[in-house]
Amino acid sequence: MSSDGASSEAKASGTIRGNESGRFLNSIERLGNRIPNPTIMFVYLIALVAVLSAILSWANVKVSDKVMTPVPTQQLQHLNDALGGTLVPFDTATGMPVTLPDYTVSEQTFAVKNLLSGDGLQVFFSSFVDNFAAFSVVAVVLVAMAGVGVAEHAGLMAALIRKIVKVAPRWSLAFILIFVGVLSSVASDAGYLILIPLSAAAFLSVGRHPLAGMAAAFAGVGAIFGVNILITPSDSMITEITNEALGNIGAAPLSVTANFYFSIVSSIVLTLVAVLVTVKIVEPRLGKYELADPLAANAEEEVDANAEARGLKFALWALVAVVVGVLAISLPPGAPLRDTATGELIGATPFMASLIFIISLAFLICGIFYGLGAKTLRGGDEVVGAIAKTFGSLGGLLIMFLMISQFIALFNWTNLPTVAAVEAAHLLERASIPAVLLLIAFVLVIFVLDIILPGLVPKWAIFAPIFLPIFASLNVAPQTLLAAYRVGDSPMNVLTPLMVYMPFIVTIAQRYKKDAGIGTVIALMVPYTMWILIAWVVLFAAWFLLGIPWGPGAPVNM
Repeated sequence: MSSDGASSEAKASGTIRGNESGRFLNSIERLGNRIPNPTIMFVYLIALVAVLSAILSWANVKVSDKVMTPVPTQQLQHLNDALGGTLVPFDTATGMPVTLPDYTVSEQTFAVKNLLSGDGLQVFFSSFVDNFAAFSVVAVVLVAMAGVGVAEHAGLMAALIRKIVKVAPRWSLAFILIFVGVLSSVASDAGYLILIPLSAAAFLSVGRHPLAGMAAAFAGVGAIFGVNILITPSDSMITEITNEALGNIGAAPLSVTANFYFSIVSSIVLTLVAVLVTVKIVEPRLGKYELADPLAANAEEEVDANAEARGLKFALWALVAVVVGVLAISLPPGAPLRDTATGELIGATPFMASLIFIISLAFLICGIFYGLGAKTLRGGDEVVGAIAKTFGSLGGLLIMFLMISQFIALFNWTNLPTVAAVEAAHLLERASIPAVLLLIAFVLVIFVLDIILPGLVPKWAIFAPIFLPIFASLNVAPQTLLAAYRVGDSPMNVLTPLMVYMPFIVTIAQRYKKDAGIGTVIALMVPYTMWILIAWVVLFAAWFLLGIPWGPGAPVNM
């Protein structure tokens, strides 16, 4: 990327100051980076929540609402198996056997609980270890990075990047990485842990700013998370919640493909929007990247092309073996990774729950075989050493996760996020405006609440029982509300500090800019959030007004 003057070119961390948006984003970055270290910041946030919960608890703040509650079907099944399969659920009114639903709707009252009370202090001290142990992101990161660490140490990751760069024209690199990020929601968290670091390195390998590659992939993985061209586990979960809420108002259930057409179009349109933001806003602001270590620029000249080709051939055969093995335990009827009750492969099934491990295992095995072929790995000790080195580099991240896990658990215990969400829902419920404007207002409320309630499924469990009946009375179909929810949920994911992978993204940024902080990441992601939200709302409103079906047999209105 060239520039016309010294003032328009950035150094290694460069910024452009020549336009208003650039100055605004630079201000966000400076302000954000003045925030204390993320670990310390979450200590301050816990203190703030404690004081706020005490004040609101003394004021007796509470809300009542209908909420979707998961039925502990797995625990009941385990109990039934332990008792020899003798438990049969009955409807006490009819005396007939019934099938337990996955969710039930119940009227609940949520009062703000005082974290500074005796009960609050007891929870704080007694749950500290359990909060961290239950924070599943830690295990996901360690499992995923074990395989990636071996692949990176062996040289497989660098070889793959070189191949991607050779195959993909420069102009298409951003599109490919962002679109793969959108697709990665099928594999849950794999996109955050694998694609984002790879994208930064891919951009660097073609002379583009690595932070732009990181930001582009982060946008694809996080800001467009709610849609895909494939059916994802999240689709199954939010559809199930929707159907349980619809059952309570006597409405017909939805299919998991109720938003399928809208998801496909949104995935493509928003990928193009993210590409434009990358090329027109993010890269010009970052300027030209200059390597902090000039010797690194010549590192690739020492690559042995024959050894790399042999390693890639070994890795390809290893990948084929992994795929065949996974298919063998997934595709046949009654296969171990199918749902034991329904036989399904996609949805809330063992196969979908295994994807992170399968992907990590694939990287591990392919990395080992690449190392054998390229002669970059010699023996099991080096494999274990590569994993240990990777885990060692995650030390700072694990400390951050320790405090984040405490904050999230304590914040949820106080009921503050639930009270805020229900109050926002009641505010919208009382609004008397046309359906399309109410839908857009709903999108914006979800967008704002994602700051304190990130996660596609938990918010929908709160909002589905409230808004499905309201919009049904306006002749708006449930699939329309579900599509609106998808629009509001995802764009804020890349800005909220409560997004559990935000510290990991900061760590990636610090590889290329030593003084990068959360402000750096937020300044990079603000343009993506704003333009994706605007484009998505426009697409949604146009789709609604034109009456295009959201999916097969899923019209806009009832």
